Amino acid sequence: MSDAELVLRSTRVITPGGTRAASVAVADGTITAVLPYDAPVPGAARLTDLGDDVLLPGLVDTHVHVNDPGRTEWEGFRTATRAAAAGGITTLVDMPLNSLPPTTTVDHLRTKRRAAAEAHIDVGFWGGVLPDNVEDLHPLHEAGVFGFKAFLSPSGVEEFPHLGQEELARSLAEIAAFDGLLTVHAEDPHRLAAAPRAAGPRYADFLASRPREAEHTAIALLLEQAERLGARVHVLHLSSGDALPLIAAARADGVRVTVETCPHYLTLTAEEVPDGASAFKCCPPIREAANRDLLWQALADGTVDCVVTDHSPSTADLKTDDFATAWGGISGLQLSLPAVWTEARGRGHGLEDVVRWMSARTAGLVGLDARKGAIAPGRDADFAVLAPDETFTVDPAALQHRNPVTAYAGRTLYGVVKSTWLRGRCVVADGEFTEPKGRLLTRPR
Repeated sequence: MSDAELVLRSTRVITPGGTRAASVAVADGTITAVLPYDAPVPGAARLTDLGDDVLLPGLVDTHVHVNDPGRTEWEGFRTATRAAAAGGITTLVDMPLNSLPPTTTVDHLRTKRRAAAEAHIDVGFWGGVLPDNVEDLHPLHEAGVFGFKAFLSPSGVEEFPHLGQEELARSLAEIAAFDGLLTVHAEDPHRLAAAPRAAGPRYADFLASRPREAEHTAIALLLEQAERLGARVHVLHLSSGDALPLIAAARADGVRVTVETCPHYLTLTAEEVPDGASAFKCCPPIREAANRDLLWQALADGTVDCVVTDHSPSTADLKTDDFATAWGGISGLQLSLPAVWTEARGRGHGLEDVVRWMSARTAGLVGLDARKGAIAPGRDADFAVLAPDETFTVDPAALQHRNPVTAYAGRTLYGVVKSTWLRGRCVVADGEFTEPKGRLLTRPR
C-alpha cells in the first residue's frame, strides 16, 4: 500500500469474496489492494473513514435513454449523469434512441459522443438496428459500441422503426458473424394489435393492451433465431413471468441468452397504480403483484441475470392522464439502488445480491468486468457509499434528472447514497457535485 494516494476504510466493504471490514487502497484511479481494516495508512495517502456506511462497487447501468442530442429538453448527459452519480451509478451505457439522430451509423455515434463530452460518470454507447442499416452494424462494432438494440414492435419514435422477422434474421446473422451482442425489446406486434386498445385514464385498460403473450411470443421467436445462428442475444426489460420457463429451457439447451429486468417491475405493482398516473406508464407494463414475485424468484435462481433502470424520461407535458397517448417511460436513475434495496431487504436478500445484479453482472454483460463491477485489485476505483438502514421520502423536486417526474414520488425508501467515487475521485457527496470528469468508453477489444 506504500504507493497509495487514497485509502477508503469501512466496517462493511462488499468484495467478490463477501462483506468484510477492510481498507481499500487506491492509486492512479485504480484499486491497488483490499487490506485488513486496521492496516497502517502510508503517510502520503489520504484516509477517508466511512465508519459503518457500506462501501459498494459503483453500479453499472447498461440501459439508459439520455435523449441527447435532439431531445435534450427530455434529458441530457449532464443531468442524466448527475442523477446517476447521486444514485451510486458510476457507469452507464446509453441507448441509441430517443436522441436525434439515433446511434445507427458511425457518424451518428460521433455526434452522440460529442454530446456526452461533459458527463459526471463514465459513459458507453449501444448501436441501433433498423430495417435498412445492416451494412452499418460492423462499422459501429469496430467504432466501439457495446452491442446493438432492436425493437420487435413499434418503438414509439418514428425514426427508429422495428424489425420484422426477416429483418431480424438478417441483422442477427450479421451481428453473429462478428460475435456481437443484440439486445431486444421483445413484444410481438401482432399480439399487441390484437389486444384491446387502451384509451383514457384507466390503468387496467393500458395493462390489457400490452398482454403477457406479446412478450412470450416475441421472446420465443428471438430464441429460435439465436439458436439457429449461434448468436448472443439479451432480452431487455423483462416484465412477464410467463416467459421465464421458456428462457430457462433455452439456456439449458445452450442458447446464448441473457435477461434483464428493471426496478419498477420489482418494486411497483399494477394494483397500486392510480388511474391517470402515467408516471407509471412504461412498455412492457408494470404487472400484478403475483407476477412481481415470479421476477424476484427468477433473480434468485439466476434465470434473470441483472437489474437496470431503463431510464426513459420525457418532459412533464408528455405525461398526460391518458394512458393511450402519454409517453411511456420511467425515470429511475437516481432511485434505482434504494428502490431495489428496499424491496430486496424485505424479501431476505442482502446487499451482496444487489451488487451482483446491478454491478457485477451488468459489467460482465458489456465486457467491462476487467475494470468495473467489483472492489478488487486492478479494478477502477469506482464506489458508492451507502447508509443501508437510513430512509428518505422521495421528493421529485430533489431529483437531478431534468424533469421532476417519478413513479416513486412520496415513497419512503431504504438506502441513502452518501457519496459516489469515480476512479478514486469523489464526484458527489451529500448532494454536492464536483465538475464533470467522466470518460467516454468503448467496447474492450
